[in-house]
Amino acid sequence: MSKELRIIISGGGTGGHIFPAISIANAIKAEYPDAEILFVGALGRMEMQRVPAAGYKIEGLPICGFDRKHLLKNIKVLFKIWKSQQMAKKIIRDFKPQVAVGVGGYASGPTLNKAAAMGIPCLIQEQNSYAGVTNKLLAKKAAKICVAYDGMERFFPAEKIILTGNPVRQALLDTKITREEAIKSFDLDPAKKTILLVGGSLGARTINESVLQHLDLVKTSDVQFIWQTGSFYRESIAERLKGETIPNLKVTDFISDMGAAYKAADLVISRAGASSISEFCLIGKPVILVPSPNVAEDHQTKNALALSTKQAAIHVKDAEAPATLLPLALKIVHDDAQLKSLSENVLKLALPNSAEIIAKEVIKLAKS
Repeated sequence: MSKELRIIISGGGTGGHIFPAISIANAIKAEYPDAEILFVGALGRMEMQRVPAAGYKIEGLPICGFDRKHLLKNIKVLFKIWKSQQMAKKIIRDFKPQVAVGVGGYASGPTLNKAAAMGIPCLIQEQNSYAGVTNKLLAKKAAKICVAYDGMERFFPAEKIILTGNPVRQALLDTKITREEAIKSFDLDPAKKTILLVGGSLGARTINESVLQHLDLVKTSDVQFIWQTGSFYRESIAERLKGETIPNLKVTDFISDMGAAYKAADLVISRAGASSISEFCLIGKPVILVPSPNVAEDHQTKNALALSTKQAAIHVKDAEAPATLLPLALKIVHDDAQLKSLSENVLKLALPNSAEIIAKEVIKLAKS
């Protein structure tokens, strides 16, 4: 292979797709500093901001998902798919990549379809324990399929599968802050047990409601809470907490330093997105998972079960969470033996160096 290395990485829509994609790009750059990497995302989605912020160029496609409730609106969707395919073809022709990488999400479909049709080798990365529709469709055309869970042969050709794990935000693994420093950074007491509640950048209604319905329990407990409400729920929660003074409850819509937040926490309450689960495995953090029911093919429940059946996490159903989540969390956080067991079991599921392993597979394809 010549010194020049040109790679397209496509996908996005959520942090769960974007953070691994950026991690893979960073790992390729670490191996080949002069590599040219171009991202292809969906216009209006968060990758259009997050990718440039990470220092990479991105092209946007007018792609979106099908509207299953309003079928007539899908005429417009079909046109957007056609237009995205034409744009993807031009982007590929102009950029001349040696490899195309798909991380899931709307944009990866037209980009990798066109790349494969133009004879460019493709690698796809599936983050979840239940494969997404886009990746299942792309699997026949992919040269390699990188997965994070065992048993993915039920979705993909076994000979193409490589068990790599999911790349995570490197800053989480590199944090040098101590638990005491982390807790003090949130203006909390290092002597007390701490529960972290996170629902992603937009927030999780059920997790938020679980706190709001048990504010009396929060006030009277000897535990402190770091509660990331998410930007979508910031105003409504501020309104509901108006007039309340709860010193052991730190409320914020966004946490910029998740490494410090995880370090501060004795127990985490979270949705069951693939990237979050990979982070908990790598840092060995005890977690209660509340899978979102509003995702394709209920894949978050399958992610949660992949851990809870191995006693590596606690699984609480979304419908049951408002009534049971907070009382259960307060019980578990005081059970040091259970916290230790959860931490040890989740660490056993960790697959480290995922980004580096995937980057090496990408480079191998480019050489071939």
